[in-house]
Amino acid sequence: MIRESIQKTLDYVENNVKEDITAEDLAGIAGYSVFHFYRSFQSAVGVPVMQYILRRKLLHAISEIGSGRKKNDVVYEYGFETYSGFYRSFIREIGYTPADYLQRYKAKKPYKINILQEEHIMVSKKTIAEVLVNWDLQNEKVADIVFPETGEISDTAKYVGEDLVIKYTGNLGNTKKAIEISKALENLGLSSPAIVPTKDGREYVENGELYFMLTKRVEGERIMASKLYLNDYEAKARFIGEIVGQLDLALSKIDVIADDAELEKAVSEWAVPNLKGRLNIEEDSMDEIAQRFAVLYKDLPRQVVHRDPNPSNIILVKDKWGFIDFELSERNARIFDPCYAATAILSETFEDNEEMLLKWTSVMKEIMYGYDSVVKMTESEKEAIPYMILANQFISTAFFADKDKYEKLYKTNKKMTEWIARNLDKMSIAD
Repeated sequence: MIRESIQKTLDYVENNVKEDITAEDLAGIAGYSVFHFYRSFQSAVGVPVMQYILRRKLLHAISEIGSGRKKNDVVYEYGFETYSGFYRSFIREIGYTPADYLQRYKAKKPYKINILQEEHIMVSKKTIAEVLVNWDLQNEKVADIVFPETGEISDTAKYVGEDLVIKYTGNLGNTKKAIEISKALENLGLSSPAIVPTKDGREYVENGELYFMLTKRVEGERIMASKLYLNDYEAKARFIGEIVGQLDLALSKIDVIADDAELEKAVSEWAVPNLKGRLNIEEDSMDEIAQRFAVLYKDLPRQVVHRDPNPSNIILVKDKWGFIDFELSERNARIFDPCYAATAILSETFEDNEEMLLKWTSVMKEIMYGYDSVVKMTESEKEAIPYMILANQFISTAFFADKDKYEKLYKTNKKMTEWIARNLDKMSIAD
């Protein structure tokens, strides 16, 4: 009941973001006293109500400025008396000057927050400062992490100063797993987010229901998926396959507790049933694909995998490379990683253009050839690749469905899944 009431106020803010909204207005919509509303809002959303309203105004305004509108007109519409007032608020809340933000990142209209559909972790800067006391870094600048290709803002991490990242989650197991993997990869000489212990030697800090860890920022630049289609795209794609293979070789040598994925059950018992009637694929065909995947999956070599090796999680600097974000790592078929990398690239660059889609099949194959040159895939793995790619797509599309935050991704992945199903034969690399 409380979350439903708070969601009504979030919807109101979104629909009236240019208006002068007060906590009293929202408390009336929720049906609470102002005092009770303040407490309930921060408990459900994670940040104080007025900070939330300000943040939504800032993000909507910067997206309009980034689209080419005059900045003074925009900030006035969103309730700022002067651009300098907007400027100061933007730096204080987001951590960048507006100009720097627009130069670095793609400014996009922020997605609607729906706390009834999916988890949103919002942490106030006051809370982060309180946590950073454990490292004596409470006075360091804190800034949002924005993904350059998509303009999405991370809701599980922020930059601290120039060289550190603070990460937070409600899942202690994922925190411990990420710490173990980062330490193990560092011991193998690979670049990964090194853990920074607190003043008293702890590797993570508990604050309320969240767990915080501090890591060093991996130096270098994230891979931009869109750039893979430029000159020498075959060599670039093969390089991605090679470094994903090197990562999987390293992960195969470490002993870490990770959940066992049951991908075949996720496909046949959850994803496919949920997608029937939504995709332009015959339901009998979807069942046949799921059954064939289940047969192939049982013979695939399994180990700990990254689980999310999309381009933005690969960091390059000169002749070195590294990976970040191991919180989702699991024990799965090892070819999951290169297949996921390939579909992540397609998702970030998708166009309903047959020529470009066929070019992606070449990118995908080069990733697999690069991966094979390092790990030496079995014949069963090579045969399973098209089905693994489509299985990933079934799961991703089902996950994105009916979630406001992922509406655009759902539409993109729906088209991707339908195209891949029609062109499954073009993705074979089996001899």
